[in-house]
Amino acid sequence: MDISSEMIHGLLPVFLIGTLGASAFMVGLIEGAGEATALLVKVFSGALSDWWGKRKPLAVFGYGLGALSKPLFALAPTAGFVLAARLTDRVGKGIRGAPRDALVADIAPADVRGAAFGLRQALDTIGAFLGPLLGIGLMLLWANDFRAVFWVAIIPGLLAVALLFLGVQEPEKPRGARRINPISRESLRRLPTTYWWVVGIGAAFTLARFSEAFLVLRAAQVGLPVAFAPLVLVGMNVVYSLSAYPFGKLSDHVSHAKLLSWGLVALIGADLALAWSSHWSWVWCGISLWGLHMGMTQGLLARMVADGAPPELRGSAYGFFNLISGLALLVASAIAGLLWDQFGAAQTFVAGAVFSTLALLLILFRRREPQQ
Repeated sequence: MDISSEMIHGLLPVFLIGTLGASAFMVGLIEGAGEATALLVKVFSGALSDWWGKRKPLAVFGYGLGALSKPLFALAPTAGFVLAARLTDRVGKGIRGAPRDALVADIAPADVRGAAFGLRQALDTIGAFLGPLLGIGLMLLWANDFRAVFWVAIIPGLLAVALLFLGVQEPEKPRGARRINPISRESLRRLPTTYWWVVGIGAAFTLARFSEAFLVLRAAQVGLPVAFAPLVLVGMNVVYSLSAYPFGKLSDHVSHAKLLSWGLVALIGADLALAWSSHWSWVWCGISLWGLHMGMTQGLLARMVADGAPPELRGSAYGFFNLISGLALLVASAIAGLLWDQFGAAQTFVAGAVFSTLALLLILFRRREPQQ
């Protein structure tokens, strides 16, 4: 599915601005609204998977909706139509996201859960750089025909649905288990303080890291040809993929707070490199550090949510975590777009470094770290 999504995502900012005449603020709004929608839907899909006791059917439906949304990008005549397509795609992501993460947590042994989530992130990210590479090849083959590339993206999406449907088995729910309302006040009280701390720090991370669409726009400023715009996501995701599993495995043995802190240091370095100069060497340094930050932190945060929530409430726990992060992403991407339009790229990434520093201080000044 990431091959399918990133074939479009890697080209979408340039398509919006160069073909449809959208502003950077509109790009930020579309990206932020899309991701926020996905994360909002995760609350309800996660809670439903807890109540139902089944994760896989919701995941299959969500992946299917994501695959079927791809032709809408090819048909889009305006930025508003792209927004509708993006929202449809992200609703599919929202439906599948929390049940899928809860399914990983249900299947993985607790003592290697960090490695399991790191491996999932790594494999996820392999698709995230194969997709842009395929997009580049097709753009060169078809003389920058965005819409033709968008049509092809439906094929790997449908293959993902078939693979999930035929190849994944979920654990059976014990017979006679009582169904509970996972979003009742009583159930929410069962989520410990440690879990809510993870929710808060996840939101702080998201405020510090706006949409990767702005990495694509920054690279375009240094003269990267339109057909090669997806190379930005390729470069970032190669680093992300190579680092996700080692750092996920490391999280099974070291302090989570320390690993999160170093991840934020990497993000601060990325923002400062991208703000310092528009020379290609600084831009690619920033993109690489951005990917390293993702590899160090994303699987770790997913593992921390699983550790902090009771097994029967994991779907809801992922849902609430992603809801708060989604609202933060909407705010961050909108602010980034406004700063870009009003003050330029450098100030946008300086603001990202400031938010990253605040998130780092939040971790450093916390007296107790969460469960390792």
